[in-house]
Parts: sequence; structure tokens; C-alpha cells
Amino acid sequence: MSTRIVGPFNRVEGDLEVRLDVADGVVQSARVVSPLYRGFEPMLLGRVAEDALVIVPRICGICSVAQSAAAASALRQLTGLVPPENGQLAANLVLACENLADHLSHFYVFFMPDFARDAYRARDWFAQAKRRFKAGEGTASAEVLPARANFMHLMGLLAGKWPHTLCLQPGGTSRPLENAECLQVLTLLRAFRRFLERSVFDDSLESVARLTSSDDLAHWRRGRKGDLALFLTISDDLALHAIGRATDVFLSAGAYAQAQAHLFPAGLWRKGAVEALQPSAIVEDLSHAWMAGGTAAPYAGQTIPAPDKPDAYTWCKAPRYHDLVVETGALARQMVAGHPLIRALVATDGASVRARVLARLLELALVVPHMEAWAQALQPRAPWCLPFVAPEHAHACGMVEAARGALGHWVGLQHGRISGYQIIAPTTWNFSPRDAAGRPGALEQALVGLPVPDAEDPPLVIQHVVRSFDPCMVCTVH
Repeated sequence: MSTRIVGPFNRVEGDLEVRLDVADGVVQSARVVSPLYRGFEPMLLGRVAEDALVIVPRICGICSVAQSAAAASALRQLTGLVPPENGQLAANLVLACENLADHLSHFYVFFMPDFARDAYRARDWFAQAKRRFKAGEGTASAEVLPARANFMHLMGLLAGKWPHTLCLQPGGTSRPLENAECLQVLTLLRAFRRFLERSVFDDSLESVARLTSSDDLAHWRRGRKGDLALFLTISDDLALHAIGRATDVFLSAGAYAQAQAHLFPAGLWRKGAVEALQPSAIVEDLSHAWMAGGTAAPYAGQTIPAPDKPDAYTWCKAPRYHDLVVETGALARQMVAGHPLIRALVATDGASVRARVLARLLELALVVPHMEAWAQALQPRAPWCLPFVAPEHAHACGMVEAARGALGHWVGLQHGRISGYQIIAPTTWNFSPRDAAGRPGALEQALVGLPVPDAEDPPLVIQHVVRSFDPCMVCTVH
């Protein structure tokens, strides 16, 4: 048995290492290491509740809206405040803009450039992948980056700025739009739709959203020239459907609240069925984290660094749901929501690299039409935000879906000041260490059994599996 360290990873937000125990060229066990402590949770203690809206967006430069949304939701739960319809629609648009931009960045900037590496030069598809996706040189960048930048103008209109907007409030959104600005939002969304339909899918969003099975997907891709079709060709050749399986237990906090229900509902999917989500079932295990303390519910949790702790190997805590190791992200959202294509892929192969990437691209096709409908439903002369007054004593949990999955903020107030604040980010779930029972986290499980050729540095298959989870390490460790 030998130990191999893979990392640090490039094209990852934050610091990440993976320690692999290898025998006969195959991974026997893995430990995922988050080596950088950041400490945002202790920064919030003793402050007034509204300070969270200023501080938590700065946890991350690419997930800042999701952090804002979770904080606003937690403060909203303290009082039971219900935002006006405009405020909810605008909040959905802002969060969806960030999430979809993240999906686009993940596919084109983080994930696909690995297939333009010279290690794949003997593959039939390599010349096309290199021409399209090679970092800094591929033709995709000239299309994707302007399209993404244009799409992100939505943030200027709806949120004032990005990142670190202050527009998301417990009572709604603080930047009302005029009629002309609502029309600008629609114009930007339609331009983004045209880009997706031309470059990513080579088909309408609605046609992609209607795909229901592996056979349906295979029939659909014939003759397609979009980048999804090229990914499917690569996936078939490298058998990406057969690697990266973790627990096949999926958690979603629910995405994009609407009048009656979330667009993508909250829940836990396991053993072929969806269960209602119970936030009270979530605990944080600290047994292998460089943190003092034991297992506790987030309401009672603390963040006390213990860098010399025996048997610890990461700054990441280990969240568990009813003692289950779960996976979260776009794949989990669509499993809980019941999209037939994603359910069919997981039924055949379990969670995989292919399924995770497809789920992200599918969400581009699913969400943009709803964004168009939300923009059309805005009423400029109606209210956008209600005032918020924090109680003296209370605690609450706010959960939202970031691009990478379930994000929760737990806040407690004593005498009008924050007495406790805990954050569980999507990558905290997916990249968690072992717990006190020795159960590895989702990525740690997904890496077991993979080949690690001595000649590859870094091992490409390890890179593909790690990137399929789309890690955001700076959101993970506090």
C-alpha cells in the first residue's frame, strides 16, 4: 500500500488536496483535505442580525448571492416575514442568474479543458476537444465568456452589483425596477437563450428539457453539433457513466420559491423514493476536523479551531442527515424533483461523472424559461421589500440551493445580537471527511476503486471525478 497526494488542484475555487491509499494501481481509500481555515462563523458572533447580510456574501466571490440568499432566508424565518411577490421573483432571478452562470463556468472553464490534455491525443475526438476547450486557446472561450458577461448584466439591473450584493433582504429585494429595466431583463434572458440553443445544445431549451431516457438522449444527440453532443461522445468513449458513484442518497433544500411551491422541491431521495426534508435531522460531526467539540446540531454548534487535534485531517466538518452520508448538487435537485432523464441515468448506473454534468446542463434548459416567466410577472409599481425588525431572542434556519447544492445558515439571537451562526455549504456535504463511525464522505467514497496510473501526474480519472462535484472550497471551511 502506498499513499499518493493529488493536489493542489488548479481551476478550483479555494484549496484542495486528495490523499489516496493505493494498492496494485487502484484506490483503496481516500481522504479529502481542505487545508485552509477561513473562520467566517466566529466573525459574526456578537453582531446585530443585519450584519450577516454584509459579511456572509464575502465568504466567496462566485457563490456570494447564494450566501446572501441563505442569510436573508434565516433572518426571515426569525420573524415569519413574507416578501411581496416582486421581491420573491427578483430574488429568484438573481439566484438563478448566479447558479446558471456557475453551471456554464463549470462546464467550459473547470471541467471540459481536462479533455484537451495531450494524454488523450490518441482519441478520435481529441482534435475537436482541443480546438474547442483547450484552456486559453479553445474557440469556446470566445463565445462563452461574452455570453456569460452579457447574462450577468442581470445582476446590475436586479441586484445593483455582483459579487457581494446587498439587495437580498429578509423582506424582499431592495432594488425596484422600472418598466424599461424589466424589458432589459427579458432582452438579456432571450440573448442568453439564443447562445445556449446555438452553442451548448444545438436545439431548443424545451426540446432538451423533454428528454426522458438514455435511449431518448442517444436518439437526440445524432447529428447535433453543440457542445453537449461532444461531451456525450467523450463520455461514451471514456465510460464516464461508470465512475464517480458515491452514496446514491440525494439531498435538496428546495430551489426558487414560488407562490405555491418551489420550482425544484426540497427532499431526500433514497432507495427509490423521496422523503420530506427535516432540517432538524442535520448534525455536524467534528471527529476528523481540526475543530474542538463533538457531534452537534448546527443550532448548538461552535467553530473553535484545534489544529493539533489527533486523527483530524481537514478543516471541513462532516455534516450528516439521520446518520446518512448524502450527495447534493444539480444531480440531487433533479433526482428529488423527479426529472425522468436524470432518474433513468441513476437507475442504470448510479450517480456518476456523466450524470452530474448532464444535470447541470439540463438545469440551463429547465430554468431559463422560468426566468423569462418571472421577469414577465414583475410589476414595477407594486411593493418590492418589507421592513425587517430582528427579535431579541430567537433562532432559525435558512436553506437555499446554490449551484453546487444545499446551503444552510443557522442563526441564534440573544438580546438582539448573534449568539450563534453556523454555515453548511454544498461542498461541506460532498467533500466531508469521515465521521465518528468511520463513514467516508461522498467524494471519499466516489474515489474508491479508481485506477491511478503511475505515468499520469495528476491522474486524469481522479480529476474528472473531483471536478464532477464542482468544489467551492472557500465556502466549505469556516
